[in-house]
Amino acid sequence: MKQLFFLTLICITLSLSAQNTIQWRNDRTGIYHEKGLLTSWPTKGPQMLWHYDSLGEGHSSVAIDANKIYITGMTGNTGYLYVFDMAGKLLKKKDYGKEWDESYNGARGTVTISDSKLYIFTGTGFLICMDQNTLNILWKKDIVVDFGGKNIRWGVNESPLVIGEKVILSAGGKEHNIVALNKKDGSLIWTCAGNGDLSSYCSPLYIANQQVPQIATMMADHILGVDAATGKKLWSFKYANNRKIHPNTPIYHDNMLFCTSGYGKGAVMLRLTNGGRSVEKVWEVADLDPRTGAMVKIGNYIYGSGDNHKYWFCIDWKTGEIKYKDKSFGVGAVIANEDMLYCYSEKGEMALVKATPEKFDMISKFPIVLGTDQHWAHPVIYQGVLYVRHGNTLMAYKAK
Repeated sequence: MKQLFFLTLICITLSLSAQNTIQWRNDRTGIYHEKGLLTSWPTKGPQMLWHYDSLGEGHSSVAIDANKIYITGMTGNTGYLYVFDMAGKLLKKKDYGKEWDESYNGARGTVTISDSKLYIFTGTGFLICMDQNTLNILWKKDIVVDFGGKNIRWGVNESPLVIGEKVILSAGGKEHNIVALNKKDGSLIWTCAGNGDLSSYCSPLYIANQQVPQIATMMADHILGVDAATGKKLWSFKYANNRKIHPNTPIYHDNMLFCTSGYGKGAVMLRLTNGGRSVEKVWEVADLDPRTGAMVKIGNYIYGSGDNHKYWFCIDWKTGEIKYKDKSFGVGAVIANEDMLYCYSEKGEMALVKATPEKFDMISKFPIVLGTDQHWAHPVIYQGVLYVRHGNTLMAYKAK
């Protein structure tokens, strides 16, 4: 009985810990698990609780841990990490080095938080590890100098993946294509040559429930599966567009891996076989091609929007059948909570949409009137609050 009690306590503790930490798209799926959120919004939108207007340039989303909010931005050509409390009070601001200022300027990859450490991958190609409490830089790596990588057209962009003691990064070098570093000191644990592709703006995904637990990601010309323990390349699938850009983290469920990118390439569904050591194509469809907005899986359906195809789509997970196309709302990023889609248009509107394969069932929408430049940062939901970043402004809305 005592053992059962302690096991239950451990499970509860782990569950609470997971709920209290938000990384890229929550857990990289874009699916949130809040209860009691509003099912419709007032005409002018939900109540704005607070906003902060001095983030500088950038497109990164918020990360949250232990009731503190972390986000990056660029002023001049210097990147800064901002730390807020849940009421929007700025607690700390710390520079971390040069950021991307050559095109679509600003901070890019969302902060990853693990064991009191913060991991930031800059648009200039540095992986930086900071102490979560002091914000001191503990170590950093340069993908060009340390791994033979190259920067890419709009600055490298991914949110580092932490698995146990490893932090995973797409370095993009010929020899050091995907690397696993010790998250404490940055030392190299393993390296994978992959296919020698450059990186392609994709934040990698960890797939734990195969015979060979693995990392799945999209590089410039291939979708890639890598043994998480050893770095051995398990499989690759040729998948390229004319820009070599694949910014959307794949979606995995029950041996199926869904990958998509913009510039007209569309989407492909792969099946992992032989315990994850190989893949086969199940179906492919050209219409669902989000460029930076990603997609979500709810039930047996995938929801997202297009790049060349300026529609919102619903596609059957199993068959690739298109259930609807809708052009009534501008395309952009999507996240989900329960059976509702939160769609953030590149035109600067936020919509609440019922997730149903029957139609794009928009319940409410409101304009995002603060901020600067592109509407590209992905929204975040945490403890009944909807966080929206637009350039130099972070906004918090009451969603519950």
